[in-house]
Amino acid sequence: MGRTAHPVQKVVAVLALVGINVLLFIAPFDYHVLGALAYPGAFLVTLIANAAVVVPVPYIPIVAHIAQTAGVPVLVVLAASFGSALGECVAFAVGRVEKELFEGHAWVERIRRFFAHPRRTALFLFFFAIPLNPVFDVGGLGAGALGVPFRTFLIAVWLGRIVRFAILAYIAIEFDALALLS
Repeated sequence: MGRTAHPVQKVVAVLALVGINVLLFIAPFDYHVLGALAYPGAFLVTLIANAAVVVPVPYIPIVAHIAQTAGVPVLVVLAASFGSALGECVAFAVGRVEKELFEGHAWVERIRRFFAHPRRTALFLFFFAIPLNPVFDVGGLGAGALGVPFRTFLIAVWLGRIVRFAILAYIAIEFDALALLS
């Protein structure tokens, strides 16, 4: 049987995550500054944007700019995708801590049976992670709550985000995204 977190630990963890989201919302920060950092900037802006579950951070134009101006776009894709995948782990962690919210519903058992197959789970997360999908946080919550192995979640999401950012970098470079955004 797995170890369950003490209720105080759960409350502290959720409050910390909410606090980070609120801080990101009210802090006067110019995310475009991260664009000047190139590869670390791509990593940081996507990490922040995807960790901020509630607050939208406009990272797509920043990553497009970095991809277009950086010397090695493949490194931008890898850095941005890894930051994005790590950021999604916040929702996964909240789901893992608060899995009781998903218990006792008939639909949860159907989803649990679907996710009982590791390959199916990985493919679902991979394809769900590719498009710009604001509902993906719910998928991360669910994956954590339903006991999807962390390694499966992280690798599937990272590979999906590699595809996403490769497409974004291609569009930014091929169609001169800076001119379109100006």
